[in-house]
Amino acid sequence: MLPNNKAYDQYTRSKILTASPAELTLMLYDGAIKFCNIAMSAMESKDYNKVNIYIKKAENIIEEFQATLNHKYTVAEDFDKIYAYIYGLLVDANIHKDPEVLKKATDEIRGMRDTWKEVMKRAGSGTKDSFNA
Repeated sequence: MLPNNKAYDQYTRSKILTASPAELTLMLYDGAIKFCNIAMSAMESKDYNKVNIYIKKAENIIEEFQATLNHKYTVAEDFDKIYAYIYGLLVDANIHKDPEVLKKATDEIRGMRDTWKEVMKRAGSGTKDSFNA
């Protein structure tokens, strides 16, 4: 079993190292959604320590998106506001252990991810183009 895990880790590492910036952004959105889903499951089982850990992971991804915005584009201000809103939802969900607020945050992240996928599709992002959200 251990060799399979090692092979999977190696595959994942290779996938990340060879991904374009656009693909990395998509992976981060997917990661944030995954962490929210894990937190939601932990919330249902009342494992609040796990809820905190995974919501914090999602928060870190949103903070990274905010920190890497390219403010030479006016759309960055809109993205910044959306990310601040999502971050606030995550914090609120974590403080109050509120599944409805966490679902709302997850839906917002999913919407951003779906929009990003569409941008990639329209831009023909199989290439190693440089995108900044």
